[in-house]
Amino acid sequence: MNVSGNTSNVSAANTFGLFLGPILFAVFFAGDYVAIWALDDSGSVLALGVWMLCWWVTEAVPIPVTALLPMILLPLMGVFEMSEATAPYANPVIYLFMGGFIIALAMERNKLHLRIALNLIKFTGTRPDGIILGFYLATLFLSMWISNTATAVMMLPIALSILQLIQSTNPDLAGKKGFSNFAFALMLGIAYAANIGGVITIIGTPPNVVLVGYMQELYGVSLDFSRWLLIGLPIGLIMGLLMYMLLVKVAYPNKLGHIAGSAKVIQDQLNALGPVSTAEIRTTGVLVMTALLWIFRNPLNKLLPNAFLNDTIIAMIGGVLVFLIPASRLDGRRLLDWKSMQRLPWGILLLFGGGMSLAKGMEAAGIIQGIGGYISENQWFSVAALVLALTAVSLFLTEVMSNVALVTIFLPVVMGIANGLGEEVLLFAIPVTMASSFAFMLPISTPPNAILFSSGFIGMREMIKVGIVLNLVAILLLWISAYTLIYWVYVR
Repeated sequence: MNVSGNTSNVSAANTFGLFLGPILFAVFFAGDYVAIWALDDSGSVLALGVWMLCWWVTEAVPIPVTALLPMILLPLMGVFEMSEATAPYANPVIYLFMGGFIIALAMERNKLHLRIALNLIKFTGTRPDGIILGFYLATLFLSMWISNTATAVMMLPIALSILQLIQSTNPDLAGKKGFSNFAFALMLGIAYAANIGGVITIIGTPPNVVLVGYMQELYGVSLDFSRWLLIGLPIGLIMGLLMYMLLVKVAYPNKLGHIAGSAKVIQDQLNALGPVSTAEIRTTGVLVMTALLWIFRNPLNKLLPNAFLNDTIIAMIGGVLVFLIPASRLDGRRLLDWKSMQRLPWGILLLFGGGMSLAKGMEAAGIIQGIGGYISENQWFSVAALVLALTAVSLFLTEVMSNVALVTIFLPVVMGIANGLGEEVLLFAIPVTMASSFAFMLPISTPPNAILFSSGFIGMREMIKVGIVLNLVAILLLWISAYTLIYWVYVR
């Protein structure tokens, strides 16, 4: 989540959490034992998990720094050898996400993402609802491939330009409810579309990759790009459509006619980009090639004498290619240079590793199995009700904490519950993971929410009112998907 509000309060919370984490660790570590080093694995791993949870919730230190604790403490407590504790930090899934990040950086460096967005907006027309739809589609598409935060940052100034031009060329609209409804639906919908688009692909948002890593690490199950797309695309499009209908047609209809000048803003921005460059064409080629290899990986492996393609290899092929392919014939630069890699979110990669190392420790210590066994022996709800409840818990918790930290902590528990009930893990895990990206109520819930809230066109009360409805819609959609799409793709 984004830290906002009173600086002194945030600082006090950070300081409190900084000391509370190790204190809780010591309490849990030594609580039931006289000799501290005689503690069994389950107690020591639980103590580590409580420390990490405390630091993640309070953000006492940067979230990726907390993820380094398993590397230090699991070997010191005798749970794992150093090589076992550090192995998850080099999990293939981490390199899958890294490859996706690298391709996204090449898109940003060559302004391909901006051209895609502007043309999608231009395509949907210049009537108010068409303008909004264009922004939603552009944001949804881009957030499938590049970070939700980067997408929101890019779309905000374009949206502001549209609103400013409408105000200057149509002064009679100033102060009218129709215009304020238009602005609200435009800004809030961009934030929501950025969040929704991330669930569509495996690399679209970090929680998806956390799930993929856990499934690989704990169950030896590979969630490939193409099968994920079979569930992510319908869920993302349906949620996007429901969001559009609620904002534009039900809650905030603008009833404005044709808006003069809006087409000019889009065309001016396209003109500023100039003709399509060689670098853009070549970056598009790498993106399309990578996506096609992900989608058709299994048929290709059947044609080859030795099946070798997997999603990580494909991602890294695309990532390496952008460093090799010249941007044009006229200069010596490539589609991407190493300096641009400074903007790659290395901390997210560390976070994946730390989460998977902790989960591996929880499994080795029997904590996950213990949770599952307790739930199976004390089952108060039907399985369907439990899936619904866990999805709701995930979604509402992510309103107030980082979605990556949430799924890192919560998914092993959810998996343990599914195991204890003898149910398919993915029927529980996928809705819970996707729910962590569907936070619509508060500015602090996700970076896109905070970025678009900063525009000044979104009121807190209105955001909460609309957001809680969308939260409930998302919970219901994901619950239904568990027993339809997810079951059809991964279980039957």
